[in-house]
Amino acid sequence: MTDSSDSEFSFNLVQTVTDSMVGDAILLQEGRHPDPFAVLGRHGCGGQVIVRSFIPGAVQVWLTDVYQPLQRLADTDLFEWQGTSEQLPLHYRLAWVDAEGCKQVEYDPYSFKLQLSLYDLHLFNEGRHLHAYRVMGAHSRQVDNIDGVLFSVWAPNAERVSVIGDFNRWDGRRHPMRRRGAVWELFIPGVLFGTRYLFELRALEAGELLCKSDPYGCFFERRPAIASIVVDNKAYAWRDGAWMVQRRRFKPDQEPVSVYEVHLGSWQRDVQGNYLSYGDLARRLVAYASSLGFTHIELMPITEHPLDASWGYQPTGYFAPTSRYGTVDDFREFVDYCHQAGIGVILDWVPGHFPKDDHGLARFDSTYLYEYPDPARREHRGWGTLVFNYGRNQVKNFLLASACFWLEECHLDGLRVDAVASMLYLDYARDSGEWVPNPFGGNENLEAIAFLRELNEVIHRRYPGVLIIAEESTAWPLVTRPSWMGGLGFGMKWNMGWMHDTLEYFSLDPALRRCHHELLTFGLLYVFTENFMLPLSHDEVVHGKGSLMARMAGDYHQRFANLRLLYLYMWTYPGKKFLFMGNEFGQKCEWDHASTLDWALLLLPEHYGLQCLIRDLNHLYRSLPDLYSQEFVQEGFEWLDCHDTAHSVVVYLRRSGEVNRVVLVVLNFAAVARSSYRVGVPYPGLYRESLNSDAVCYAGGGRKNDEMQACAIPHMGQSFSILVDLPPLAGLVLTPCVLSGM
Repeated sequence: MTDSSDSEFSFNLVQTVTDSMVGDAILLQEGRHPDPFAVLGRHGCGGQVIVRSFIPGAVQVWLTDVYQPLQRLADTDLFEWQGTSEQLPLHYRLAWVDAEGCKQVEYDPYSFKLQLSLYDLHLFNEGRHLHAYRVMGAHSRQVDNIDGVLFSVWAPNAERVSVIGDFNRWDGRRHPMRRRGAVWELFIPGVLFGTRYLFELRALEAGELLCKSDPYGCFFERRPAIASIVVDNKAYAWRDGAWMVQRRRFKPDQEPVSVYEVHLGSWQRDVQGNYLSYGDLARRLVAYASSLGFTHIELMPITEHPLDASWGYQPTGYFAPTSRYGTVDDFREFVDYCHQAGIGVILDWVPGHFPKDDHGLARFDSTYLYEYPDPARREHRGWGTLVFNYGRNQVKNFLLASACFWLEECHLDGLRVDAVASMLYLDYARDSGEWVPNPFGGNENLEAIAFLRELNEVIHRRYPGVLIIAEESTAWPLVTRPSWMGGLGFGMKWNMGWMHDTLEYFSLDPALRRCHHELLTFGLLYVFTENFMLPLSHDEVVHGKGSLMARMAGDYHQRFANLRLLYLYMWTYPGKKFLFMGNEFGQKCEWDHASTLDWALLLLPEHYGLQCLIRDLNHLYRSLPDLYSQEFVQEGFEWLDCHDTAHSVVVYLRRSGEVNRVVLVVLNFAAVARSSYRVGVPYPGLYRESLNSDAVCYAGGGRKNDEMQACAIPHMGQSFSILVDLPPLAGLVLTPCVLSGM
């Protein structure tokens, strides 16, 4: 006989459990359950096993392993089965049929244990997980001999996060994730490579639903679609081992660096006007850059971005080469091909800001997560973008891991860090009253400074020989000095002062240049304070500035002569070389990202001659250590005459530091020839032209010098001198061919 009180207790317990399940079912149905693993999956209960599954739209659900149905909880889509543990394997399969008669079978994702290690989570939250991209995002893996994909995302302020995709009809109620502090994770068995997915987040307040691309995704749909795509984790079979070994010994301050900047979408296209693939680009671009003697190719941002007109400078995929040209492995093959041909690859990388697109990082979990919460620091209003919160560990980790991804997983040889000035200054592009000083009352962004120093320390320590280049447009001190000296730690910095002064000078009528001689000479007062790169970049041929050719002074022939002179000046001036595509053959029109370069111009002798000059300048630069081995130190440069304003002529020496080695550069910026112009030289003997920008092969006037005998007439502070015929608007590179008396 059963005690009535025991029966009443059992009834109340069952009723309480049932009521609790109804409450859980309602939360699951509404997509608001904060802990789905507490309800779903396999649970022990008094020697029994309970399996629960929430499958919206299912008509019938059963366990295939025991061939038994799950019972629907009344008026819900929550199904339940009870049995013994001996009946059920650790990972069981669920099968169901929907109202349309479609059948589906899968392992229950809620039968799997925690996947992310506490160590990974600790490093990530500390901002020190340099390989966070290997655990965050979507990664195929095998758990207990079952294939699937582990999804994880950082969203500390979400009430619920789900993975949605083709596999669950984009229903955020099907695969809610497990919270691990600030990170959410879920292993979903059976998900295949190529599967499209997003993260659906429910805001903690107001219940706002957000659909976000994976911040750590490695591949995305082509715009305007926004979904991330699961990729194969199988390691790419690199064939650039010799290059990578050599790169570790590369010392950029002592070796030639000549960079060809490229926008992949407008360099060339196919005959139908479509983008070329990474493979086609590799074959065409590498052959072209190699033939012209460039040491590196720099890619304008190929990080995934939604808007073509942003040129890649408003990225949404910091770990993904854009799908416009192929997959991540296609991009690796592009880099691999470059390396096998002896060409390095630099990426234009954008850690200073990101776009406001709804599917991107902006208000990621409905709060200001990746961006600053303070409106005085949050936005670049001139660009319509948001500023990363460099003071938040996980944001800093995101950017550090992105840099490591490109260098380690894609074998890139350098990063050109975009818009560094916008990161350094709190008042950048802000009027008075629109910014708040730092705790010391200054306008420096102390968090961004700390981030940049850490970035450079990490990269230089982990990836010897890699170039880290700052686009820094102000006079911020010690940009290329190590952090222990108080510097930012970059390897190089763009010489924006040289670029502005030089282009202004070349835009002047040659008759007026004598009044602006300081534009040529002023830069030598600071050129050795940083490790400079000389940039004639895409920025100088857009926004109404016209092409470089159009900015040169004079008539048709004088413009070509000026541009040839500019390039000879640049290639012999202290600093590594940087030239945007199209400038090498004198593109006439301003650059347009939506079309290709005007390659037909190469049929004209003047344009072809200009291209030949770039080829010969690169080969001369790479063959003469005097031009590259001491570009960052005073010992590599010596003025012979910087005061001849009346003739608009400058003369200087470049030195490698080796005994009896010297390169003499004579530049005539006037539109008239100078006959028998006396130039001082350091050694006796014969001198010859190694390069003359007026040569016939460059479509110049053909005025040249035969071998010149140095005589013992002191001039320009030198013990010897030679007489030189200077063509108009032309430059000469002279080298001693016979040294006597040494």
